[in-house]
Amino acid sequence: MRYDYVIIGGGSAGSCLANRLSADPGSRVLVLEAGRNDSLWDVYIHMPAALSFPIGNRFYDWRYESEPEPYMDGRRVYHARGKVLGGSSSINGMIFQRGNPMDYQRWAADPGMETWDYAHCLPYFKRMENALHAPPDNPFRGHDGPLKMERGPAVNPLFKAFFAAVQEAGYPLTDDVNGYKQEGFAAFDRNIYRGHRLSAARAYLHPVEDRPNLEIRTRAFVTKINFQGKRAVGCDVVHNRRTETIEAGEVLLCGGAINSPQLLQLSGVGRASELLALGVDVVEDVPAVGENLQDHLEVYIQYRSKQPVSVAPALKWRNRPWVGAAWLLARRGAGATNHFEGGGFIRSNEDVAYPNLMYHFLPVAIRYDGTAPQGHGYQVHVGPMYSDARGWIKIKSTDPREHPAIQFNYLSTKTDRREWIEAVRISRNILNQPAFDAYNDGELSPGPSVETDQEILDWVAKDSETALHPSCTCRLGVGEDSVIDPLSMKVHGVEGLRVVDASSMRYVTNGNIYAPTMMLAEKSADLIMGNTPLAPINEPFYVHQRSDGSAVADGRTAAPSEGAGEGNGAGAEAPATSASAESPTT
Repeated sequence: MRYDYVIIGGGSAGSCLANRLSADPGSRVLVLEAGRNDSLWDVYIHMPAALSFPIGNRFYDWRYESEPEPYMDGRRVYHARGKVLGGSSSINGMIFQRGNPMDYQRWAADPGMETWDYAHCLPYFKRMENALHAPPDNPFRGHDGPLKMERGPAVNPLFKAFFAAVQEAGYPLTDDVNGYKQEGFAAFDRNIYRGHRLSAARAYLHPVEDRPNLEIRTRAFVTKINFQGKRAVGCDVVHNRRTETIEAGEVLLCGGAINSPQLLQLSGVGRASELLALGVDVVEDVPAVGENLQDHLEVYIQYRSKQPVSVAPALKWRNRPWVGAAWLLARRGAGATNHFEGGGFIRSNEDVAYPNLMYHFLPVAIRYDGTAPQGHGYQVHVGPMYSDARGWIKIKSTDPREHPAIQFNYLSTKTDRREWIEAVRISRNILNQPAFDAYNDGELSPGPSVETDQEILDWVAKDSETALHPSCTCRLGVGEDSVIDPLSMKVHGVEGLRVVDASSMRYVTNGNIYAPTMMLAEKSADLIMGNTPLAPINEPFYVHQRSDGSAVADGRTAAPSEGAGEGNGAGAEAPATSASAESPTT
């Protein structure tokens, strides 16, 4: 059977495309997902507090690992990716953050990217979301989309202390990090609805799975995209232990920032010299495939609590049956939240135009995968948001089941290292404010032995983890540094093949990347179907100005100063629209 669209990857972007494209009853759509189904009985997926259990589990996670990182003493950094319908939206932290409007101004400042500014992206953010907490007349938020999101309650006394402490340190609160002003601290939007994780599959795919023109196959592993000349005509897939060739009018690659470049390279689209060296027949020389890899690295800065007010008791094995029962019977209690209920965004210095640090506050001291609990405590997760470090992804053989080589090059630049020192010093400043006096029983990690700039960098190299935001490996653009045409999402040099996922991003956004990926998929659906794009919305948004009234036009123009300071982000507000805001460059 021939399909009009074959979507490779039933993850975040693939779920969105399947919904939008199959809305046309005249189009036959096939979704091929290599992972298994996200069955409703699977509490590890659907219980928000169980988010740590799938990490490292071969039934949920592809379990990638980087090559030895040269600036981290040769460490290999573990990297989880969702191996289930819904992709990483079925195992992520459920935090919904669009990024800063200036992220999209930065995209649009590059040649050919004019239609990806914030004004053109905002209507798609609004179309996809149902922001249950936002007033109906809020010009930034949507109310009719499939992505229902709840605002974190953040009522634990440790959250109250945290929001008071950031103000004592000189940083503002904001009403909504996804609204007019991202800069500041607030309770977070989360992809949780009535106590359940709301993954992309649950929001977009399952509500329409009975459409007669939509077919969804799980445990369907695509090994190659097939071409006739320069045109993609289908793919080979292993399903139910047999290989099948599927014909397609168009192939839509939605495998994510690791798998999408891997499959392109296996299929003959990539840097020709490297493909030929592995015995791959070259279809098109596109050197940028797998290049420009970007990610967010983070650390946990942990403190012991004097008072027993953290959520640590809920994590004890003897209490887990009660937590599970409360969730199963009433969708309430400690199991019904991701516990990442608040945080914020700040600038670590006056050289950056918009926030370059993101904070998640957690009212417990524990690692993301649930290991190394520290009793009653609390922590911030922090890291630079638009590092200038760049990595790559390359296949190592023609075996599609062999993981590719992945190199992130964390800590490889002077700016990245400077911002890490600033991040740790600012975090300590916040967590040692008077608001925490009733709770602060001393720093657990990194601990008082880590003080100098070099000690901080050594600790980051040893203890940091990825925030699981790989992106930009098939980036939008029109030059040799790009893979995807911004006006069509088509791969340069070939026909019948488009890439729509986090790999398509021009630059990583400053926050969790699920929401930008879904926006990108919504916008791409209109481009693929030939629909008239939604009209741009020129809504003014916050732009920081220095205290002397001058705007910072470029996050990287000013030369980094020696050492690192704490800064307090003081400055005036300056509303801007997409047409008038200054645009950062690389």
